[in-house]
Amino acid sequence: MSVHIRELTGALERAGNEVVVVAPSISESVGRGGEATAFVRRLVPGFASELLELAYDRLAFRRLEAAYLQHEPDVLYERYNLFLMAGRALHRKYGVPFLLEVNAPLAEERREHGGLAWRKLAFESERRVWKAADAVLAVSGPLADIVAAAGVMRERLHVIPNGIDTRAFHPRVDGGPVRRKLGLDDKLVLGFTGFMRPWHGLDRVVRFLAARKSRSDLHFLVIGEGPARPDIESLARELGVADRITTLGVVGRPAVAAHVAAFDIALQPMSVPYASPLKLFEYMALGRAILAPDQPNIREIVGSAACLFDAEANGAFERALETLCNDAALRARLGAAAAETLRKRDFTWDGNARRIGDIAADLIARRAAA
Repeated sequence: MSVHIRELTGALERAGNEVVVVAPSISESVGRGGEATAFVRRLVPGFASELLELAYDRLAFRRLEAAYLQHEPDVLYERYNLFLMAGRALHRKYGVPFLLEVNAPLAEERREHGGLAWRKLAFESERRVWKAADAVLAVSGPLADIVAAAGVMRERLHVIPNGIDTRAFHPRVDGGPVRRKLGLDDKLVLGFTGFMRPWHGLDRVVRFLAARKSRSDLHFLVIGEGPARPDIESLARELGVADRITTLGVVGRPAVAAHVAAFDIALQPMSVPYASPLKLFEYMALGRAILAPDQPNIREIVGSAACLFDAEANGAFERALETLCNDAALRARLGAAAAETLRKRDFTWDGNARRIGDIAADLIARRAAA
């Protein structure tokens, strides 16, 4: 989340916009997402933590209103969060054009994975915020369908996937120093980067290594933190492959590109059906061979420039990974195709800033003409 906010804000400023950020402080590291929130939720009952979120909404509105009155912005751009009604309230009070970025159906996601005490309130507040926005910027086509099913008119919906800064992430980034530092020069490196959650399927990679103990050249490099890390490390010890896995934890954002460039095969073992995984854009920009599930939200990003497997078929992930491990020419072709696809489709933060700018300009013009 923090990467997305920082990168898009920077791109909007490079496009000549003045951006005023009204938010809590944003971490300067990648991989720590949600730790403070998770800590609070462990200490208090679910209903109480959600009441705290509702209370924060009032504080957020006061901050947002103060910033609005001071700067008189042309548009309000908000990243949607559950129980956050501040942007909707400001829009209703002052009529400022309201753009809402939606990265996930958070009420459903929280209900399924994180627990949700005030379910009716959560789903109703989500629907109201989505419907209030002049433009909803969904990060994937499947997510746009979910938002439309909640009652948002299609003409207000825009699909703007995540992006990447190609000044820092490009095929010329050298992963050699990282490989040498980690003792991986003679290894075939399977890599994953991001916040580690149970539904990312990293245990499948550990079991893949355990089933191929004769392949001592294979090594799994994981960059990032998250609740799944202890379980992955424990499973690796249990299966006797702990020495073939390196979990680095948090890596400062400026160092991420060089670490991902150290991958031979970049993995997205599982994905929710509505996400626009940031890691895919990193993998593509660096020209890595990608292995990912064959589902609409993934295909709309990578097209044919990745090795896609049937997520519902038993053993499909392992068979596809085996193929990539054994075919260096295929890895090279896929990596080159991924970088070219990203370039042609302009999956960049600067490209996103231009697209958002066009949407905002249209809303401003409509307001002026009203």
